[in-house]
Amino acid sequence: MITRGIRGAITVDENTPEAIGSATIKLIKEIMSRNNIEIDSISHAIFTLTSDLNADFPAKYARINLRWKDVPMMCFHELDVPNSLKKCLRVLIVVNCSETFEPEFVYLEGAAGLRK
Repeated sequence: MITRGIRGAITVDENTPEAIGSATIKLIKEIMSRNNIEIDSISHAIFTLTSDLNADFPAKYARINLRWKDVPMMCFHELDVPNSLKKCLRVLIVVNCSETFEPEFVYLEGAAGLRK
C-alpha cells in the first residue's frame, strides 16, 4: 500500500459560507466519484482558498456534510500571485491506495482552465 495525492479545484461564486460549502461539497463528491474513493482510504486533506474567500472553512463542510469526521484536514490561504485565478478553492486529498492506482484530478467551473 502506498499514498497518492489527488488534486482538484473549483471557483466559488461569492464569498459566503453557503457558496464555499456548496463548492466544497460539489468538488469533493466529484473527486471521490471519479476516483472511486472510500472515506476509510483517505489519509488527510489540505484545502486552500484564494485571499478573496474567507467566509468559512471548507473542511467544515467535508466533516459535516460528507461525514469526513475522522479525516485530518487543514485549511490555508493560497499564495496571492498577481493575475492568478480569483475565488478559487483547491484541495489535495491524500489516499492510501495500491501501486497501480492512477488518480484523476478534477477541475470544475472557472478552475477548469487551470489544467487543459
